[in-house]
Amino acid sequence: MPKRYDRPMTFEEMAEVKDEDIDFSDIPELGDDFWRNAALVLPEGTQQVTLRVKKSVLDAFKATGKGYQTRMNAVLESYAKSQLK
Repeated sequence: MPKRYDRPMTFEEMAEVKDEDIDFSDIPELGDDFWRNAALVLPEGTQQVTLRVKKSVLDAFKATGKGYQTRMNAVLESYAKSQLK
């Protein structure tokens, strides 16, 4: 029986989940129409910049482990998108 969580799983916990433990029963099959109309969308590239941030901010993101720069970028992207609405 798969383990249940009352909180979002960590990346480490997700990595331990086996395919056969995932319940796909509530996900509809994607038919031919979906794939006929599907379009390839390439991810936007990144640009290297020099950015000054408070040490406390950098330390907090670094404390989350590998990939902290990607997470910092995701937070900034989310903020930027919210300003465009």
